[in-house]
Amino acid sequence: MANPSTAPILFDRALLRARQERAQKQGPVTFLLDRVAEDIGDRLLAVTRKFADVADIWSPGELLRQPIADRFASIARLSLESESEKLPLQPESLDLVVSALALQFVNDLPGVLAQIRRALKPDGLLLAAMIGGDTLTELRQSFAAAEAELEGGVSPRVAPSADLRDIGALLQRAGFALPVTDVDRVVVRYDSAFALMHDLRSMGSTNILVERRRMPTRRATMLRMAQVYAERFADPDGRIRATFDVIWLSGWAPHESQQQPLRPGSAKASLAEAVRGKRD
Repeated sequence: MANPSTAPILFDRALLRARQERAQKQGPVTFLLDRVAEDIGDRLLAVTRKFADVADIWSPGELLRQPIADRFASIARLSLESESEKLPLQPESLDLVVSALALQFVNDLPGVLAQIRRALKPDGLLLAAMIGGDTLTELRQSFAAAEAELEGGVSPRVAPSADLRDIGALLQRAGFALPVTDVDRVVVRYDSAFALMHDLRSMGSTNILVERRRMPTRRATMLRMAQVYAERFADPDGRIRATFDVIWLSGWAPHESQQQPLRPGSAKASLAEAVRGKRD
């Protein structure tokens, strides 16, 4: 009998690793990663405290670059070397954990966040960016319409995306203090759906769902998908739009120095008195 507490296996992480390695060898497309790397640098510069021991979790490519890297005594880079989602990190060993465009491919995100939380020293910070929200909604809709029309059914083409509110709840569930989430929406324009799919292959981000269709897609279906995409999501100049929602998440390992919520009953004035005062 299956263990109900075990996270379902949605992603083929061995295939993800192979596709990322292929993309790296053939020349990766890095505009999203470059944007996230720059944003991580800006966000860390806004934090006044110093970080000594840092880990980068599964980010593709070089993430923590100069001059940001000069602020750290050591940086451990955990690459995607196996299918395991168990992190080789000691409890309370890190001041900072960063991750870029990797957590969207995790099967057990609550479990990974809990591991990161345990690995952080008190007042340590997690700062991560993952793909979520309405990412590639145009491609998803176009494939669904083409398959329904020509093949009488729809197969999973685009991975399910995490919702902003769900990510915030997961941070709280993992025990992070002061959790914050926000979304950076990036809309990229392409000459065609095929140009978009070329970029996705060069990012190592094509379909790795375990339940993906294993047979090659029919040529007629691909052509119809591209036609639907152009009909529904093209600008007046004929170029199509592709949405990428980058969800940012941050949270701190609890520490007594952090701002704390008031204890129930400790307020010096009641809400009723405040409302009554406004009416007077």
